Amino acid sequence: MNEDRKGGFTLPGEAGYEDLTLKMAEKWGADVIRDSDGTKLSPRIVEAGYRIYSTICIIREHNAFALAHPDAQQQTFLSSDPVLAVGDTVKISPLAGYFDEQFQINDSPDAMPYWQVWDRTENVLVPREQWDYADGIVSVRACAPYHRYTVSFLAWRIWEEINMYNHTTNHWESEHLRQLDPRHPLAWEYLQNWLRNWCEANPDTDVVRLTSLFYNFVWIFGSDPRRRTRFVDWASYDFTVSPAALKAFEQEYGYALTAEDFIRQGKLQATHRPPTAPKKDYMDFIQRFVAEKAKTLVDIIHAYGKEAYVFYDDSWVGMEPYGKYFSSIGFDGLIKCVFSGFECRLCAGVNVPTHELRFHPYLFPVGLGGLPTFAEGGHPEQDAIAYWLHVRRALARQCVDRIGLGGYLHLTIGQDAFNDAIEDMAVTFRRLKALHAEGAPAELPVTVAVLHSWGSLRSWTLSGHFHETDRNILIHINEALSGLPVKVRFIRFEDVKQGALKDVDVLISAGREGDAWSGGDAWKDPELTAEITRFVYEGGALIGAGEPSAAAGGDTRFALAHILGVDQDRGEYACHQPWTFETEAPPFPVAEGALARTDGIRITGPDTRVLCAKEDAPVLTLHPFGRGKAVYMGGFTYSPEAARMLLDMILYLTGARGRDAGLTDQPMTECAWFPGQNTLVTMNCADAPVDTVVSLPCGDISVHLEAHQTVFKTV
Repeated sequence: MNEDRKGGFTLPGEAGYEDLTLKMAEKWGADVIRDSDGTKLSPRIVEAGYRIYSTICIIREHNAFALAHPDAQQQTFLSSDPVLAVGDTVKISPLAGYFDEQFQINDSPDAMPYWQVWDRTENVLVPREQWDYADGIVSVRACAPYHRYTVSFLAWRIWEEINMYNHTTNHWESEHLRQLDPRHPLAWEYLQNWLRNWCEANPDTDVVRLTSLFYNFVWIFGSDPRRRTRFVDWASYDFTVSPAALKAFEQEYGYALTAEDFIRQGKLQATHRPPTAPKKDYMDFIQRFVAEKAKTLVDIIHAYGKEAYVFYDDSWVGMEPYGKYFSSIGFDGLIKCVFSGFECRLCAGVNVPTHELRFHPYLFPVGLGGLPTFAEGGHPEQDAIAYWLHVRRALARQCVDRIGLGGYLHLTIGQDAFNDAIEDMAVTFRRLKALHAEGAPAELPVTVAVLHSWGSLRSWTLSGHFHETDRNILIHINEALSGLPVKVRFIRFEDVKQGALKDVDVLISAGREGDAWSGGDAWKDPELTAEITRFVYEGGALIGAGEPSAAAGGDTRFALAHILGVDQDRGEYACHQPWTFETEAPPFPVAEGALARTDGIRITGPDTRVLCAKEDAPVLTLHPFGRGKAVYMGGFTYSPEAARMLLDMILYLTGARGRDAGLTDQPMTECAWFPGQNTLVTMNCADAPVDTVVSLPCGDISVHLEAHQTVFKTV
């Protein structure tokens, strides 16, 4: 069979639909069939000659054990909503406003020492002798009238969040699944024995697909449907907490964590905030624990002659694939569900033998955003193509080993347009994979470093999927970078001071004041600002977006204002006349729709060139600095045109030649040039046909592309 037609594809099978399963396996060229949550594979499917993936979630299939050992369930810190004291006493119901099917108060003797009551008006801890707890109510005495009070408390999580999501979204009616904490000795012994028994009972399974591992990303539901999600953070560690974990941490690190280390005035320790020193310690503590326990499970799977793949979503916290301990686990593969290009790059760069993408839309009636996909009114083929246009450009730069789908296969019945679209994507993927196997695509001699608080630990991500973080400027920049022919690194502020800019050509800083991406108080370090100043002055390039290097208290709000040529006025310059300016023609093409206005931006002097303005405020500027240059963007929203603007900007700032890696003349098209195979891959992101000319080292090549088409051309 033609190698373009088969291989590298994982199909979700379904008992009761055997003919459909085998038919779609043939159409999409599957070599693997998997079960999905809520589905089973029948003997006919298992014995059809395909490799078999079996899905397990190690912590959520054990309700009988959880009910018999309720103290083995997972926990979290929560904070009550503030309650106003109108006299000298106040009564607080801690769980008021939370989804009571998700949480249950933990008022055990182990938990109560970690409870705290706070006067949030004054932000002081209320002494323990001033409050009592009984019958689900905290009573606070000696209150300051008209101050607001909160209770920080431990709660059991009595409904695993992904199961909860599927129940509420896909109308599952099965038992609500609970989750076990592997830190509990009896639970850990039980989980190991359960896995051994499972491996023995499933001899036909080739790959055990672990739905992540132990600790879920934080997803806190509310009781009011108008704010069903109170808090969600795909990289938060709140759900790893327990009295046992806190005691073990204190014993190892020599200091105790409190509820406030997690609650942080009710804001929680979101990944979007710069981490505190205790949070960094706690994360390292949990990562080592997760790696140690995960390795034990992988060793059990290997002992039964099976491979262990991990699904990098859901219960993955503590298992960051770019962290220090991930490689010690010994996974055979990593599977990442993807909506976007940056998620593809995240998966492709992990140190595992096999990298696999789970495409969207899943075969579910309703998608993650709540809109119909395979339900009435949905257009799954349009959704699939929209996601594919993001994914394809990243795969052209760094390919993976496998792709696939998840969900209920029977939903594809009658969806011919969707089925044909997936077939075309699978063929294109296999051709890209074959090209990468013979040699990498050409790239520019340019290294771009993205600077933020997390550095390489959060390579190619922030916290969540693109549709959940799309208001963040940096995630749009990451998405643009994911398909550009440049080397990309992710570095911390500490890395800069240790010489990380040595081999960097372009430094990117983007975010809002005080967040982990802009950096917050990190910019109060003169050693950091001096090193970046040296880097640009001696010929480097800086791209800032939003409120880069913003930190209150200095002589400028942007610590790098002297390099960027712009600063932000939050009222400090009320009596200072700003510099007037006129816009001038930019030295590179500009996608004005990608740019946005950030309040208070003003240029710092006459040598700042304003290339684009909105409402009389600069949204794109260029500033020479020593032998280097800096570009400032008020905002950045990803689109094909925006990605091309970023590439043209990088070419201008570095003096690199676009034709060395292949450059199209139409912004809605992109290309990847594989010189070792003399093959040009040209991609059309437009909804209409496009004729484009591609500049290559060997000359110009004309290519015609239909809407969304990928053309492979031997040159």
